[in-house]
Amino acid sequence: MTATAAAPSTRGARAKPRGLDRRALAILMPIGPLAIAIVRGILPYYTTDSNTVMAAKVAAHQGAEAAVIWLTFVAMLTLVPGVIALGMLARRHAPRLGTTGLVLACAGFLSLFWSTVAGSDNVALGAAHLGMRPTATGALLTSMGKIVPIGLASNIFVLGHVLGLVLLGIALWRGRVVPAWAGLLLAASQILHIVFAIIVPVHALDGLAWGLTAVGFAAAAVAFTREPARALD
Repeated sequence: MTATAAAPSTRGARAKPRGLDRRALAILMPIGPLAIAIVRGILPYYTTDSNTVMAAKVAAHQGAEAAVIWLTFVAMLTLVPGVIALGMLARRHAPRLGTTGLVLACAGFLSLFWSTVAGSDNVALGAAHLGMRPTATGALLTSMGKIVPIGLASNIFVLGHVLGLVLLGIALWRGRVVPAWAGLLLAASQILHIVFAIIVPVHALDGLAWGLTAVGFAAAAVAFTREPARALD
């Protein structure tokens, strides 16, 4: 009788921290996309700028660039666990799409350090602090881009995070994990990001596109907290 009565209490004690852990992870999920949204809104240069022009703009707006690097650091710490949580949710309801999107998005965001921070922004800001001429900094950045791992990481970052999040958004929509508008919004947000980062560069609209990504992550975070515990074990 004593052992039988104690069992439910033990299960309850174990369930509580799991629920707390999941809520903490859910809170983390939209932070990374939101940090990137701010980055894209305040970036002192355009993605389409040459390395020399980029270096000149960083030198002229070092405070903004420092904020970009801090926010990118926050994104690096939060994007991958957030994507993993979102991917776990998506793949349970749409296994192939969810798994493919999860792998691509994780590969993309894991390449963020080499492609963005170590690959250009940190170097440009460090060079500006030393008073290097933009032409010299631009030449250095171009030379670094020819180093195979850095160039490869840049391509993986762009392809992985865009295509991965599009697939995850479609997986969430098809699996009816989140409201249809949220899944489609997540998928569409990255297409808009490409439009406003590369095709028709507009910082404010690019930041808004990533803000829509954060909304999609937030909707998934709510669904994540409501998912049966055993489904995510």
